[in-house]
Amino acid sequence: MEENFAIIVPARDTEKVRFELQSRELLDRSRKFVSRIVEGGSFVEIPVTDLVSGYEIKRQEQPEFYRQQMNLKERLAGKMKPEELEAIPSGWQILGNIIVVTIPDKIMHRGVEIAEELLNMYPSCDTVVRDLGINGSLRQPKRQLVSGNTTETIHKENGCYFKLDVTEVMYSKGNLREKNRMSKLGNGEIVVDMFAGIGYFTLPMAVHSQPEKIYSIELNPVSFGYLRDNVRLNNVQHIVQPLHGNCAEVTPKEVADRVIMGYVGGTADYLPAAIGALSEKGGILHFHEALAENLMFDRPIGQITKAAKMQGRNVEIMECRSIKKYSPGVWHVVVDARIW
Repeated sequence: MEENFAIIVPARDTEKVRFELQSRELLDRSRKFVSRIVEGGSFVEIPVTDLVSGYEIKRQEQPEFYRQQMNLKERLAGKMKPEELEAIPSGWQILGNIIVVTIPDKIMHRGVEIAEELLNMYPSCDTVVRDLGINGSLRQPKRQLVSGNTTETIHKENGCYFKLDVTEVMYSKGNLREKNRMSKLGNGEIVVDMFAGIGYFTLPMAVHSQPEKIYSIELNPVSFGYLRDNVRLNNVQHIVQPLHGNCAEVTPKEVADRVIMGYVGGTADYLPAAIGALSEKGGILHFHEALAENLMFDRPIGQITKAAKMQGRNVEIMECRSIKKYSPGVWHVVVDARIW
């Protein structure tokens, strides 16, 4: 789209609409937001990459663009050898005021210089952490501090606050659209969030959808501690009840209208507890799993159907979705099922 279009929204809705546009890949990051006050109140022009229905559209005649920054490799050119530049990372994750980046072993001796340039690129950040992968069934990150004083931060996403230590617990930004979708479900319901982590699905749902109750279950003691902190931080103590323990043992029985199984890797082992958590009248199950492409979606549908029949229940598959690529040839998928 050659024209520079923007949508006009009330200022109070800016963050919510920005998040929705971002999840739909419609937000134009090259242009700045424009605030304006008129007789009817305060409004913001949000730049978009395509026409968006449901909003007032404006063609910006003289938009203000962000100054384009050099990428990391360009910034380090002249300071490093060509073979070192080839190994410079092209992407990283920003969580709160912390930059998490994968630095290959062969250029780790340049780690401090890489960190300094990243911090120059992002003035609001003050810490750089090296990502070395994930350990164990609790999916604990293996990371080391490169620059800065603390690895604990508060990350804001979709109007929610997530306190975490990036060297202790995982935070994935790759399932942004799924978290946004879940934030619109559950109004007035009783929800069980298995494998809740630090509140990845619990908090958006509690903040935006106002369920009657969410039972949030987490086994990892560090994650559970941050889950409790985040419930207080987002002021949803009246909605969320954190439960510490194994989902197979502590999941409440016959209480829920909706159950979230937001974990990948052996999720099917916990289907008996998940289905048992649904009330007598039944409800909705959101089943996450990591699957090879040739098993999508027959295997999870079969697992859900078999587990439901074992408890004398019926299944209706509502929707199957691919969330993101988990590893080569393997996808993170979600199956939504109605069970009664």
